[in-house]
Amino acid sequence: MTERIEGHGGELALAALRAYGVREMFTLSGGHVFPLYDAAHKTGFPLYDVRHEQSAVFAAEAVAKLQRRPGLAVLTAGPGVTNGISGLTSAYFNASPVLVMGGRAPQFRWGSGSLQEMDHLPLVAPVTKHAETVFSADDIPRAVAAALTTALTPHRGPVFLDFPLEAIFSTGDADLPAGPALAPIEADPEEVAKAAALIAGAQRPVVIAGSDVYAGDAVAALRAAAEALDVPVFTNGMGRGALPPEHPLAFAKARRVALKGADVVVVVGTPLDFRLSFGDFGDATVVHIVDAPSQRATHVQPAVAPAGDLRAILTTLAEYTGDRADHTDWVAQLRTAEDAAKARDAEEMAAETDPIRPARVYGELRKVLARDAITIGDGGDFVSYAGRYLEPAQPGTWLDPGPYGCLGTGMGYAMGARVTHPDRQICVLMGDGAAGFSLMDVESLVRQKLPVVMVVGNNGIWGLEKHPMRAMYGYDVAADLQPELRYDQVVTALGGAGETVAKAADLGPALHRAFDAGVPYLVNVITDPADAYPRSSNLA
Repeated sequence: MTERIEGHGGELALAALRAYGVREMFTLSGGHVFPLYDAAHKTGFPLYDVRHEQSAVFAAEAVAKLQRRPGLAVLTAGPGVTNGISGLTSAYFNASPVLVMGGRAPQFRWGSGSLQEMDHLPLVAPVTKHAETVFSADDIPRAVAAALTTALTPHRGPVFLDFPLEAIFSTGDADLPAGPALAPIEADPEEVAKAAALIAGAQRPVVIAGSDVYAGDAVAALRAAAEALDVPVFTNGMGRGALPPEHPLAFAKARRVALKGADVVVVVGTPLDFRLSFGDFGDATVVHIVDAPSQRATHVQPAVAPAGDLRAILTTLAEYTGDRADHTDWVAQLRTAEDAAKARDAEEMAAETDPIRPARVYGELRKVLARDAITIGDGGDFVSYAGRYLEPAQPGTWLDPGPYGCLGTGMGYAMGARVTHPDRQICVLMGDGAAGFSLMDVESLVRQKLPVVMVVGNNGIWGLEKHPMRAMYGYDVAADLQPELRYDQVVTALGGAGETVAKAADLGPALHRAFDAGVPYLVNVITDPADAYPRSSNLA
């Protein structure tokens, strides 16, 4: 029997949110959304507030990515919503099921110049799967349920609802939504069979698995398919860790050799974008496996592109019984290249240089990070090294800005990660440029007792801009930051702790202190500004 609910707009919204598995709210205080706070306060619904709305949306996205369920950000009208648009856009590019709820000026006075009166929908519509203004309290549960169903339906993504003052503050009644009921998208069996035959029959196949493999809960199916077909696997995004580093088919360092030599490249759950040479793999045959027809590439023509539930597709690949080639020599060739690259990396990660090279920072981090640590990348040059030197051991442990490349995710992602995993290590890696976007939200972490470790690679420049600009023009402008700035003192002033490290030998002890501190702690590492962007990176 359908349950009938009643209450003010905030209570009706919260009841629907709970039905869809939402368990917390990220926000920055605003009068337009007070009823949502009232509903949360009266029912013990966790509420976390931030110092900039972008951090609220990034925190909601971290929850959505890590837990594979909806994340919620509540933003006040006007500038509250516009401050969150970069977060919405990142969620859109990352296929993260985030719901942003916005306040809105009263409809009965629309056009009269109310405080923060603006129509948000034209701004957010291009970067959401669904955007709607809900004009009555009675309609709020229906709208929440419809928006979250859309957000969770592959290809996943963010949605937006806003509520005029008279709708969210007034009372109403409605049926309580039953919760998500999502029918899986079934791929064309002939396309899946063709993909399986191409992979099995290839002499030198390679699989590249991305974030949608994790989002679609298809990690186990990926491993089964790789093992059954004996195919080497590379990963990016939240696909990282799908196969642990010690797995005989897991590779990270030999991607250039693999893609140069492969005759079939299988890309699963990630777009054929700039991170993957736009799908141009020379003479190799391309198989692109996606979670929805909308994700099929239009700028290249793969040999086959099965679209549907990734777990089902990969399970079918694992069950393939047709003819297959022997991939033993190919896997061994890549393992030789992988081991050689690891040996080179080990030398770089142990380098005793003054100033410190970024590789050494990651060499020391590898010694202290637990296998289930959540690692968050927020930066350009410094974080690109993280993609090269860190190898997540478990799926769902790597967060980065994704293909949109938006800086400022760090503190929001850290908040969402700490809420998700209260007992794990949370490590945020930031360049000194990225630190300027969100470091003030350390205060939010301190106040709400959410300890994380931050490691800043402080080279005093915008590294991804300074070096290329000098190469192009012989000079650079607008590419310098204050040298050796004490970001650790900023964190200390906000109630956390930290220290500056300028000698490689001091890195290890500093990192141990950081992870033992129990408060937000920043290790400010003075790194070599001459170090250029690494030649290759597994970032994404």
